[in-house]
Amino acid sequence: MWGCGWLNGTGLVEELPACQDLQLVLLVLSLLGLLVGVPVGLCYNTLLVLANLHSKASMTMPDVYFVNMAVAGLVLSALAPVHLLSPLSSRRVCRDSRWPLWSVGSEVHVALQIPFNVSSLVAMYSTALLSLDHYIERALPRTYMASVYNTRHVCGFVWGGALLTSFSSLLFYICSHVSARALECAKMQNTEAADAMLVFIGYVVPVLAALYALVLLSRVHREDTPLDRDEGRLEPSAHRLLVATVCTQFGLWTPHYLTLLGCTVFVSRGKPVDAHYLGLVDFAKDVSKLLAFCSSFVTPLLYRHMNQSFPGKLRRLMKKLPWGKRHCSPDHAGVQHMLA
Repeated sequence: MWGCGWLNGTGLVEELPACQDLQLVLLVLSLLGLLVGVPVGLCYNTLLVLANLHSKASMTMPDVYFVNMAVAGLVLSALAPVHLLSPLSSRRVCRDSRWPLWSVGSEVHVALQIPFNVSSLVAMYSTALLSLDHYIERALPRTYMASVYNTRHVCGFVWGGALLTSFSSLLFYICSHVSARALECAKMQNTEAADAMLVFIGYVVPVLAALYALVLLSRVHREDTPLDRDEGRLEPSAHRLLVATVCTQFGLWTPHYLTLLGCTVFVSRGKPVDAHYLGLVDFAKDVSKLLAFCSSFVTPLLYRHMNQSFPGKLRRLMKKLPWGKRHCSPDHAGVQHMLA
């Protein structure tokens, strides 16, 4: 699954001890992610969604965004085994795959890449919008601009926008199977432009929005106003959860978008690139994708341990389940009173 032929660009160093140690470490990390991270992500994301949907009346604005990220995390957890266990030759990002089933434009490649891109966009924009709405809620707590009702509609638009942004991959696949419009399709088959657009829309824009929101929050946090004692404000723990979520999401997704940008720059030059650099980018892409999939279980764990209301929601959900019902123990004092 992992290779280190990029060390000299010839692929002849696979038997070196350093290469074998590196392969072993990366293989262990991948197996840990599959055997531990994927089940934990599926379990906690499912509980996060069900617990909040069961307690809709007590949901707050951050809860809606975390439910949105949990749904995206479920998709990523389902895709992780296929992506991480794919053959080595199929995960070439700057070169054509030697396995036709996984080549760019194939049915399998498109079917897996579109939900991955959609989930990444949903996770990034949900984090950025959570930061902006948190600032609005903190600066103007009684305007209800960042209400739960509005946030639900915003999350719907996020999914729609993510689907439209990933439409270029589907269009590329359709064009590869249409021969009647070969000239028009040839003009649109520019994967480098599509990847550059994905980096700008899926990474640069939400990062700038989140940084801007954090700067505004830091200014509001330094100013002591009478509104700070308003009961309508979010709990102080919500701010810590926000900062931890922003750092985690962008920290885990940044390597993926940087390697995608690096591959786009290499290919767009139109000049032959040394195999060493191509192999290095391919290796970085594999590692960055592993980090991106880690976000599917790290984020719900943060929500579980830093959100004060989630344990109560989870207990109410468990009581509604058939195995969560407890039979009342008989009241011995009352029985003795009735016998008397």
